[in-house]
Amino acid sequence: MSDAPVGDRYNPVEIEAKWQARWSASGLYRRVEDPDRPKHYALTMLPYTSGDLHIGHWYAMAPSDARARYMRMHGYNVWFPPGFDAFGLPAENAAIRRGIHPFKWTMDNVAHMRTQLRAMGAMWDWEHEAVSCLPDYYRWTQWFFLQFYEHGLAYRAKGAVDFCPTCNTTLAREQVWGEDRHCERCETPVVKKNLEQWYFRITDYAEQLLDDMAKIDWPERVLAMQQNWIGRSEGAQVVFRSEQGDEIRVFTTRPDTLWGATSMVLAPEHPLVEKLTSAEQREAVSEYQLTAARQTEIDRLATDKVKTGVFTGAYAVNPVNDRRIPIWIADYVLMGYGTGAIMAVPAHDERDFEFAIKFGLPILPVIQRVDGLAKSLVLRDSVGEAFEAALAQAGLVFERDAAFLRVTLNGDAQIDRYVALVREFLRPGYWVDVVGARWLFIFDDGVVPFDSLEADGAILARCRSLVQEQGEDFPDVLRARTTMEMLNTVEWYRDALFHAEYGDMINSGAFSGTPGASAKVDVTAWLAQQGRGRHEISYRMHDWLISRQRYWGAPIPMIYCDTCGIVPVPYEDLPVLLPEDAEFMPTGESPLKYHAGFLNTTCPQCGGPARRETDTMDTFMCSSWYHYAYVSPYHQGDEPWDREEGKSWLPVDQYTGGIEHATMHLLYTRFFTKVLRDIGLVDFDEPMKRLFCQGMILGEDNEKMSKSRGNVVNPDDYVATLGADSVRAFLMFIGPWELGGSWSSTGIEGINRFINRVWTAVVEPPEIVAKGEATDARISELRRWTHQTIREVTDDFEAFKFNTALAAMMKFNNNLIKARLTPVYGTEAWQEAIHSLVLLMAPIMPHVAEELWERLGYAYSVHQQAWPICDEELARDDEITLVVQINGRVRARVDVSADISEQEARELALAHENVARFLEGLTVAKVVFVPGKLVNIVAR
Repeated sequence: MSDAPVGDRYNPVEIEAKWQARWSASGLYRRVEDPDRPKHYALTMLPYTSGDLHIGHWYAMAPSDARARYMRMHGYNVWFPPGFDAFGLPAENAAIRRGIHPFKWTMDNVAHMRTQLRAMGAMWDWEHEAVSCLPDYYRWTQWFFLQFYEHGLAYRAKGAVDFCPTCNTTLAREQVWGEDRHCERCETPVVKKNLEQWYFRITDYAEQLLDDMAKIDWPERVLAMQQNWIGRSEGAQVVFRSEQGDEIRVFTTRPDTLWGATSMVLAPEHPLVEKLTSAEQREAVSEYQLTAARQTEIDRLATDKVKTGVFTGAYAVNPVNDRRIPIWIADYVLMGYGTGAIMAVPAHDERDFEFAIKFGLPILPVIQRVDGLAKSLVLRDSVGEAFEAALAQAGLVFERDAAFLRVTLNGDAQIDRYVALVREFLRPGYWVDVVGARWLFIFDDGVVPFDSLEADGAILARCRSLVQEQGEDFPDVLRARTTMEMLNTVEWYRDALFHAEYGDMINSGAFSGTPGASAKVDVTAWLAQQGRGRHEISYRMHDWLISRQRYWGAPIPMIYCDTCGIVPVPYEDLPVLLPEDAEFMPTGESPLKYHAGFLNTTCPQCGGPARRETDTMDTFMCSSWYHYAYVSPYHQGDEPWDREEGKSWLPVDQYTGGIEHATMHLLYTRFFTKVLRDIGLVDFDEPMKRLFCQGMILGEDNEKMSKSRGNVVNPDDYVATLGADSVRAFLMFIGPWELGGSWSSTGIEGINRFINRVWTAVVEPPEIVAKGEATDARISELRRWTHQTIREVTDDFEAFKFNTALAAMMKFNNNLIKARLTPVYGTEAWQEAIHSLVLLMAPIMPHVAEELWERLGYAYSVHQQAWPICDEELARDDEITLVVQINGRVRARVDVSADISEQEARELALAHENVARFLEGLTVAKVVFVPGKLVNIVAR
């Protein structure tokens, strides 16, 4: 035994302080090299240095620690390092508000958070801590940037940012407030501004990021979110030209619909807009561009948003039929997606359809419906009286009201019969239309197919003329600008006017009749042959913008020389340090732009005067490689970490964190690792083999925690009274970890009572000692409880089901409290039971488990012991309850021997009084036996 026990009752504050000191002094959690044990690199997402660890941090970290401890007890050489994500905008804002330098604010927070993390009692290896804002850390962040640049993966290009014209600075997303998108500081409306910025070519790795998902054990939701974010699309790049000869490239997944392109739409920020806009349209276009610049991408892409746009006054030429089509701008087209230009095919794209209807642009169907559906609306006065009877006799389906017949047709045969009947019964001066699988206008003198834009104009003119001649009250026909707009006024038609299926091509010149199965490939091949396009794979994801126009981040190590151009900082000059005497502007502008000592430098190539890049890097750059930094923190060699140590520990075996990082950090770190592989730093493809994402901890009111709601929980308050083990255990007990749950001040008290009851069972002898000898049955029962609990808790730990693991331990302890008052107390079976319970508790409640282990007389430390192993023979029940069903409904429950045979179970079930009663008058067709569970009798 080691130090003497502290007190006789459970005192969490004293116990936790004692064992945290002992763990630290003995280096219990220090990383060791041990080739005889398999390595297990456990990692949880590093916290941002906000100043306080809130209960959400505990919810993410404590279960991660429990799982790491469990793996250690399973014989793995576990390493669990901590760190801090220390750059970012909040620190810079704090500097402006409080007059404190971001470095001091951040490092003060780090010191406070270290204390809080230690209070958690996790198995952190503090010797490998890394803080991303320290120069010896961001030296390597800059080194990576230079490596990306050398390998052609970093480049500079113009990109849109949110910009405040009053503060004269760019704004982060969180600095833009309200639906009117105003600056948080001065309330000036924010605009979009194009700035030269640095990007990483993550799109070069898009295919690998998709393909390598098969190599990692990550949640399906995360992988699905990344797949959607990457957004792989296969299609064609098609070259349109303006009438002035400008090349306008369009990516489309549906080259088979090109003959239906009746307009072209550019993003308002497209570089050709300025050149193409006519003098008459310039003012309207400029106003629209300004309005679009103040919207977010999410706003612009919202499916329920009312479509807006402006005609530029210019025209393009459709490359498949040389037809002249108008060029518009609209905010639903974004420069950052595809090429910033689309061909609008309104008959087969819902968004384009809405746009064309609103602005009166032509809509021509060019793909056949695959379901054969056609519809027709007939004015009853327009046909003879026998028409309805003829429809019925022909077997055609229709509905009628006072004024109209609504006819539904399916397939060419029905449509042909219908057209013949309409021609027979149609009165002079009227027409009937058919839409969907066929597009026909039936007049008294013939049938006109709606198969071209020329037909569109002729049909609309004829219909207007007939309405005017008849004096009928159909104003929608007279107001319509296109045939499709006229048809769209009929609600009955609306589900047949538009579709996006891959049907046979129609109204497409020589390609009409091309089957839908091959149309896309055939048209793409023809475009390539004609020099008007080519096959292309496109991605929704665009390159990673890493530039940030602010101070508190890793400086981008690039220099601008009027003679030499863009020049990288030499490796030997790293790190490029942030100046400590930077003066922060109240407007939020980066002080780096005005700091002469930082800004002005010498060109490494020619020795002439030059300027430093004043942008800093996205903080996701630092967090993309922090798991490598832990290997050799602040390494002083020629590479970011010691290669041999990296070979021993990389990659991460188990990663935990929030699913909200799926399409940013978790995607960026995968990309980062693939680049490191390609430049020879690692020999694997993925950074983390396995990922588990926890849910969110809510306030006691079941709402998201926030200061404004007054429902924020401070874990320090509970650690100081009930202890860290109670906080840890309650967080793991409130529900499935991946789903989250709500805090409960009474719930944590229940957990504390459970720990006290364990203390009683393990430490305190019963007040009254039971007389007599323990029977074999009682011993067997206790050992069965023990080994069943070991099995349940082990299975739950493997599946991250900490809540049910705790429930099993609670049930076990309740049994022990009762058994403690019987003669089994003090037997070998009793010692095995409490020994096992303490071991099972150790990952979740490490302090009290350590104390109880010591009090049981075992050597330090419980966290170096092997996980208990379930003996299945001992865990086996002597008796089970067999459920008896008749046709799936429970009719009886029978207590039987656990090893009952199928024949015995069948006979027992059929002989049961209640079962026999329900089988009266029925014949047993089949009896299904599920060992250990049920007998199901199928009877008729």
